[in-house]
Amino acid sequence: MKTVQASRPGTVRIIGGRWRGRRLQLPAVTELRPTPDRVRETLFNWLAPVVDGARCLDLYAGSGALGVEALSRGAADVCFVDSSAAAAQCLRVNLDKLGALGARVEELQAETYLAAIPEPFDIVFLDPPFATNALENLCTLLERGWLKPGSRIYLESSRAQSLPALPPGWRLLREKTAGQVRFALAQRD
Repeated sequence: MKTVQASRPGTVRIIGGRWRGRRLQLPAVTELRPTPDRVRETLFNWLAPVVDGARCLDLYAGSGALGVEALSRGAADVCFVDSSAAAAQCLRVNLDKLGALGARVEELQAETYLAAIPEPFDIVFLDPPFATNALENLCTLLERGWLKPGSRIYLESSRAQSLPALPPGWRLLREKTAGQVRFALAQRD
């Protein structure tokens, strides 16, 4: 498990954009592993040219740190998907406190959400629990109409794990490690 990168227990800090410095309350979910500050900062430096006006999907949203960071930096809308009732409710409260427009929360398993009629996204955040090894299957499911041409896909896993085989037509743009995290950005051509 990662530790929360925040000065106050039970919160995660928004790194940049209009809500820079604001804190999100964390839900009482023991398996929650918010993406560390330095990883989010690097990721959003990579996404800076494409995040403004983007439609984003935050699968395994948890704290919502990735999706809220995207909204804070100008994304048009974000769909947050998490199967935990506690995480979904806490995320709704945080989004309400921020006055976030263009956000919706779906309380569903990621695979169940991806079995619905697809709506293409510009950016997708994939940050499943490390123990699930779900990244390769999620990448395959996204290819069923969930990605626009040129979409960016963020993948996060344990440092000890290799990145999954990417579907045909995807290319790896960047990859790094920080602490116990391996993270990468891919693009669908």
